[in-house]
Amino acid sequence: MTSPVTDGGERRPRVGRIRRLGARTAPVAALSLAGALTLGVAPAATAATAATAATAASDASRASATAGADPLARFHHQRLDWKSCALGPDDTTGTALEAAGARCADVTVPLDYTRPGGRTIKVAVSRIRATDTAHRIGALLLNSGGPGGQTIGDPPWVRQAMKEVGGRYDVVGVDPRFVGRSTVLDCQWPTGTMIRGAGTGRAGFDRSVALSADLARRCRDHAGDLVPYASTRNTARDMDVIRAALGERRISYLGYSYGSYLGEVYATMFPGRTDRVVLDGVIDPARYGPRLLRGTDDAQWHALRDWADWAAAHDAAYGLGHTRDAVLAAVERARSAAAREPLRLGEHRVDDHVLPVVVFNGLSQDNPEAFGDLALAVRDLRDAADGRTVSPTPWLADTLRFMLTGHDSAYGSAQTAILCADGTAPRDPETYWRDLRRAGTRDRLMVPVTDNINPCAFWDTPRERPTTIRADLPALLVNATGDPRTVYPGAEAVHRNWPSSRLVTLRDADQHAVFGVFGSSCVDDAVNAYLAGGRTPATDLTCPRP
Repeated sequence: MTSPVTDGGERRPRVGRIRRLGARTAPVAALSLAGALTLGVAPAATAATAATAATAASDASRASATAGADPLARFHHQRLDWKSCALGPDDTTGTALEAAGARCADVTVPLDYTRPGGRTIKVAVSRIRATDTAHRIGALLLNSGGPGGQTIGDPPWVRQAMKEVGGRYDVVGVDPRFVGRSTVLDCQWPTGTMIRGAGTGRAGFDRSVALSADLARRCRDHAGDLVPYASTRNTARDMDVIRAALGERRISYLGYSYGSYLGEVYATMFPGRTDRVVLDGVIDPARYGPRLLRGTDDAQWHALRDWADWAAAHDAAYGLGHTRDAVLAAVERARSAAAREPLRLGEHRVDDHVLPVVVFNGLSQDNPEAFGDLALAVRDLRDAADGRTVSPTPWLADTLRFMLTGHDSAYGSAQTAILCADGTAPRDPETYWRDLRRAGTRDRLMVPVTDNINPCAFWDTPRERPTTIRADLPALLVNATGDPRTVYPGAEAVHRNWPSSRLVTLRDADQHAVFGVFGSSCVDDAVNAYLAGGRTPATDLTCPRP
């Protein structure tokens, strides 16, 4: 999250920069691939394949084996050294954790679970311990999305969102392998994200192909010893080591965006190891993979039009036009100008590969602060298109720094490594070019982002097949109808495949990640009741927009 949002006196995390593929952001970050979780498509399933079932059984048996027979015994029984979370006086995340009573530790895990006696890496965790020890339920592990999003800083605001039930849990934030404070995977990229627009025409697309190939090459050159092990399956194995090291027989879990897929994988690989599972911003595993954003363009446009309505209603503040059409025309004016010649914004140059991603990145949070940030950014882009000298406003400056410098190389590197390790993408650039041409001139803004090529087209073949998700997970699913990252039909599909799940729907909101973020007491109360009692609602629940 980039910053807290003040709403009715309650401070909530700001979610939704391109950093999380659909996801939430740590106190200072953000994307849910974009900000959401997003990019081969793993096969949908209602029953495990023989190969996946065998692997799951093997993982589960290792988790439950006696210490003498357990090849992971030294990891399962390690003593964690809990210490201060603050890394120094300027560590705002650590300071906030300290203020909330959290302590931090490093968990040692194998780099390669097929060779547990080989190289090890560190996974960083934070924990706020239960205060209501007489009614303690257990540990609640968190993942706020990405993939590649930091979660170690999330326990304080999640604990607050949980209200009274928060005191009954140890709330545990985890920076997954290769992310944040854990052992880092950094490909030394000149950007913080693999996501780019396809540009204009074949020449623009060819530039995207060249960039994707270069980013993949950099990962082979600078992190080739780590990238094969970045998969979600290995992250799930790490979670089970954390479970054991915490001394827990089972864990509860709250996963946002990509974190919903991680929860699906963990529950499949380690059946019987979960207690209460909440998946917010639900990924349909049938659509998860390196091209996760593909097919979300309609949802992006719906969110963009709703934002344009808001901007038109606030024309006195932003000057983008009195109508939706006028506001959208301002966006198109900037885009078409950037296609002719890169726009100058401070030290950055914004072309038609970058500008559509800026707009995309501004669409995942349905609140006035996020809408205002995007409106100011579009005004800056329009002014630059008109030849004015522009110093970008803070949100735009931060987004351009993220996209156009290597400051956040490690974020994009880890995110891409995870997606590419989880599934295969088409290798032939012509596959992507055909998808882009089908959209033609109908959509020059969103499809060039959602359907474009990415480095997974140039990646090595994944070491494991995608997980075929179990069909009987008792979970509470949460999704907004207008979520532009993890689109609502995906949540409906997961719910249909899991008869024992319940779906909590937030209506009429273009919101990615709801519980504790959007300010819906209806949603928050339903989640907290489930976390407290352990029973999903008797029926699905629909919550109106507050």
